[in-house]
Amino acid sequence: MEISKVGVLGCGLMGSGIAQVAATAGFEVTVLEVEQKLLDKGFAGIEKSLTKFAERPPEKGGITAQQKKEILSRLKGTTKPADLTDCDIVIEAIIENLAQKREMFAGLDGVVKKDAIFASNTSSISITELMTATKRPERLIGLHFFNPVPLMKLVEVVRTIATAEDVYQSAYEFAKKLGKVPVRAKDTTGFIVNRLLVPYMLDAIRAYEEGVGSIEDIDNAMKLGCGYPMGPFTLLDFVGLDTTYYITHVMYDEFKEKRFASPPLLKRLVMAGWYGRKSGKGFYDYSDPNNPKVNKL
Repeated sequence: MEISKVGVLGCGLMGSGIAQVAATAGFEVTVLEVEQKLLDKGFAGIEKSLTKFAERPPEKGGITAQQKKEILSRLKGTTKPADLTDCDIVIEAIIENLAQKREMFAGLDGVVKKDAIFASNTSSISITELMTATKRPERLIGLHFFNPVPLMKLVEVVRTIATAEDVYQSAYEFAKKLGKVPVRAKDTTGFIVNRLLVPYMLDAIRAYEEGVGSIEDIDNAMKLGCGYPMGPFTLLDFVGLDTTYYITHVMYDEFKEKRFASPPLLKRLVMAGWYGRKSGKGFYDYSDPNNPKVNKL
């Protein structure tokens, strides 16, 4: 099927990023939020991001002032689900909560045209569990983008056993039109990236708990020894310790393997409200965001 109109559910960090790349690729985009102030905040973030792209030279992905204006003209915000009626694909990017995602899809099932594709940006929740909330199981897939969406090239395109082949192929081609590199994944918890990444981050915490090395030394070892752009503790703080903690529960429930279980230190940090960069404290202290200091744990 031909995709021309895109709906995005949620205008937070991921939703606004998805909306931005879709509009940049030439699609008409409608973003649904529960309150106007959330739309205003999300759209302000999009404009700020586009301004940064406008400051870049063309050879580095820069855009002109006119292109920025055209991109913004293709974006529309709404608090009315009925405004998504004629969308060809609707991408969900709300809170990582199964019940809320199912409720969202169930509510839109009778609103959005029947041949539209439903997609979820979930990083860990079963697409099959989301699928059962709708009357269009063959038209629901996973489109897992990575943060920050305008910069990260990867999209995991996730199919269930019920996904229609033409829907899966349309979603795959749509991801390419967004300028992304899509990879095909089956509906197993964590898909490809988190299936491999989460155990690595959890093992780093266990290594620190067992005295293998300090937070700073483990981070530097993985950066300089493996060529990673950031160490595991810096990455954990960037992803969000609360988000990681939630994912560990989903993955452990699925596989019942120790490598997916949350280490005690991660639980303690989350219980204390130390979520990483977004809360100002995690494995590092971000009182000075440009010069994070290791926390004594």
